[in-house]
Amino acid sequence: MSTDAPALRSKALAIYDLLLAHYGAPAEKERRDPLSELVATILSQNTADANTERAYRRLRERFPTWEEALHAPVEEVAAAIRVAGLSQIKAPRIQAILRTLQEERGALSLDFLAEMGVPEARQYLTSLHGVGHKTASCVLLFALHKPALPVDTHVHRVSGRLGLVPARASAEKANALLEALLPEELYYPFHLLVIQHGRTLCAARRPRCPECPVPALCDYWAAVASAPAGEPGA
Repeated sequence: MSTDAPALRSKALAIYDLLLAHYGAPAEKERRDPLSELVATILSQNTADANTERAYRRLRERFPTWEEALHAPVEEVAAAIRVAGLSQIKAPRIQAILRTLQEERGALSLDFLAEMGVPEARQYLTSLHGVGHKTASCVLLFALHKPALPVDTHVHRVSGRLGLVPARASAEKANALLEALLPEELYYPFHLLVIQHGRTLCAARRPRCPECPVPALCDYWAAVASAPAGEPGA
């Protein structure tokens, strides 16, 4: 991985351009209010997108207001979101966040984050029970359109393979490095394009490197291509 910052920025922009040309402009996610996005992101942990949407829809059908979800028996909330998996963990976590907002803010809303800068808003979100750096960044980017670049498993893996971040960098460190490499207006499409790439070609197991649109810029492919015959790549 290069440590030359200008060269690395140029590489990141070149990768973005090639992914954009290959996949096309990504469709924007449905925009929800910040609290709804937070709940949906919690539901998305360790499950597929389709299950996330089913669980979120069933939760809102069963509890049309967050007040109802807060005061319902936790077993009923868990039943509503069971399709997302880990419902016995996610249901108490959601209710704990709702309870904190009610007690600290007197309202079940995160709209006040719009008036905060990214560091302050991220700090508040990560102070909530069960909310990590990636989840907070999703709320900031998708609900509030603030300059935050979420690093999920796909972004973490792909950016490491490409050599944009050190292979062993934590997700939080990768977030800071990627945000420094890219202009803020590219955080949203870059995040979505890299996720698409990670799901289609740059999979965790058996990446389809010969079909990749960015092999000349990929540290992983360079290691694979240079490995002696019969030896595994990096």
